[in-house]
Amino acid sequence: MSFTSNVEPNTRMGGSAFLVLLSILLFSTSEGKPNRRLSSFPEDFEFGTATSAYQAEGAWNVDGKGLSMWDHLVRTTPESIFDNTTGDVTANSYYLYRRDIEMLKELGVVNYRMSISWTRILPNGDTSYVNPLGVAHYNAVIDELLANGITPFVTIYHWDLPQSLSERGGWLNESVVEWMADYARILYENFGDRVKKWFTVNEPYVHCYLGYGSALHAPQIESPGLGYYECARNMLLAHARAYRLYDEEFRASQGGEVGIVLSMDWPIAESDTEENNSAVKDYIAFGLGHYMDPIFSESGNYPQRVIDRVAAVSKEQGYSASRLRPLTDEEVDYLKGSADFLGLNHYTSKIIYRNESLVMRNEPSVLDDAYYGEYYDPSWPLPGGYIYEYAPGFYSLLMHVKAAYNNPKVYVTENGCSVTQTGLVDDVKVRYYRNYLSALLEAIEGGANIKGYFAWSLMDTFEWNFGNTLKFGLYETDMEDPDRRRVARKSALVYKEIARSKVIDFDYDVDPHTWLNSSLV
Repeated sequence: MSFTSNVEPNTRMGGSAFLVLLSILLFSTSEGKPNRRLSSFPEDFEFGTATSAYQAEGAWNVDGKGLSMWDHLVRTTPESIFDNTTGDVTANSYYLYRRDIEMLKELGVVNYRMSISWTRILPNGDTSYVNPLGVAHYNAVIDELLANGITPFVTIYHWDLPQSLSERGGWLNESVVEWMADYARILYENFGDRVKKWFTVNEPYVHCYLGYGSALHAPQIESPGLGYYECARNMLLAHARAYRLYDEEFRASQGGEVGIVLSMDWPIAESDTEENNSAVKDYIAFGLGHYMDPIFSESGNYPQRVIDRVAAVSKEQGYSASRLRPLTDEEVDYLKGSADFLGLNHYTSKIIYRNESLVMRNEPSVLDDAYYGEYYDPSWPLPGGYIYEYAPGFYSLLMHVKAAYNNPKVYVTENGCSVTQTGLVDDVKVRYYRNYLSALLEAIEGGANIKGYFAWSLMDTFEWNFGNTLKFGLYETDMEDPDRRRVARKSALVYKEIARSKVIDFDYDVDPHTWLNSSLV
């Protein structure tokens, strides 16, 4: 996911049509299938799938769980959700986690990315009370995963801040850094003997803009030029605090690793002009760079492009200082190197431009600070929902991370597309996965240090503002069934074969209905 420019989309194709066509030709064979010279994934490459707690668990007020800011949002502004659904029950994984793990076994994957609900562990938000039933639940899930040979990759924070902490300022309050550390310590103490792969926070770029910039997500604060930057700063420092805590108190005894999950759509210049190329650089700097540079670059700190542009626009707007509060030297050092690996989410690409058609508002906004226009190339397939398919952008992103950040260890922690209709034959999703995994193979062949891949998502779940209208799942979830029956789609069975053989066979075909009938015998 990504935030969207505040300027009107430019629908002119300009020089981008040639650039996009050229990249497709370079990336494809004569049959139109991705050019995969590498015959198979490396033997040690790991496949998995992913979900998050609020989106999948349900049981919103069961067994002592406290109120999260998403529990609050769906009750106070239900119109924010396209279909007026909630995460109260959703896929009901709190009760059906054994079926979820059975599905992982059916797929033959070895990793599962999950998150832990802050308010299921700490109902009050702080450590005044640790909920034993919440701890017991996640102990049961983790033990069941390990008993089935599946490694849990656990996200500490996936957007469900306790409402009690949100009412104290949430990610705009500097105290959240210590709140996060207190919460992380409880998780390390209770689960770190078995969990060896941790992610601190999920997609701070998206979370801060949609939650504290555009007000689309919880906690629905609209402050795109001030609150967004404070949220980003505090999420980075909270990440580093959770990382350093593990490093200092738990690594020696537990032997695990801690990373962060970042995300970006890939930008493509509309045409080869100085302004468009500069806009692409700013898109990268304000998106991925804002979060990658402080942690993974040799120099640390925010990208200089971001520092300079926000300072210049702030001055034009009459501010005496930049709206981007600078990191202190101590904070720069604290952040630098605070990740053992990168979790990278990616779904789509965009055409980026900068020209005289852009109109800048004279008010604080990260979008005006970055100052670019964007649109999707209408020639790209749109499987369903909002994710346009353009696999060469995935390759470009992976190679950018390799070149710009000294080739860090990467897990692709989310990638996939949605359909909007029910049914088990999802050929558009099959095509998407094959093309994007082929792009990933090309990046591995190019030397990118990519260790694993997580398909988003294991089954259909609650998709934030989209509710149940978007179906990302490899397994279809019947949201009308009280038992929330899950059934494998064709994409699940194709992914299963890729995970088994470590080869992308474009000729492999399977009928999910036949497979379902045989599995019931």
